[in-house]
Amino acid sequence: MRVSGNPADVIVTHALGSCLGIVVHDPVARVGGLLHVMLPLSTINPEKARTNPYMFVDTGVPELFRQAYAAGASKARLTVKAAGGANTQESITDRFEIGKRNYVILKKILWKNGILMDAEDVGGHEPRTMYLDVGTGQVRLTVGGEVKQL
Repeated sequence: MRVSGNPADVIVTHALGSCLGIVVHDPVARVGGLLHVMLPLSTINPEKARTNPYMFVDTGVPELFRQAYAAGASKARLTVKAAGGANTQESITDRFEIGKRNYVILKKILWKNGILMDAEDVGGHEPRTMYLDVGTGQVRLTVGGEVKQL
């Protein structure tokens, strides 16, 4: 997880398979953050959540917002975007549905806090790389060798 107020920064995360990449950006304060979460709920390993809260959706997302606010972002101006949550298994069926569960927990947290998502690119079977341009707020994805804006 990274939050920056430097408009020249580009924050990147790679290998978003079942993981989610979550971006927050305030265009006025020019503050942005990117969180790469692996698992939906910290209750499966509370000790790991204490040492690395960014690993879990339920502990990482609140921390992303706290740090963005501390860097000068305003809730009223924030845009939120997410990507990932894929089923990258060989099989069509994903027994654990980690990607889908990550996405559901994210949506619940945002809804509970009165925050709407501005854009998303979730699901499917391809891993993604996600880039946040802190100065402009543009989010770019590479999926299967193709580049697209989110």
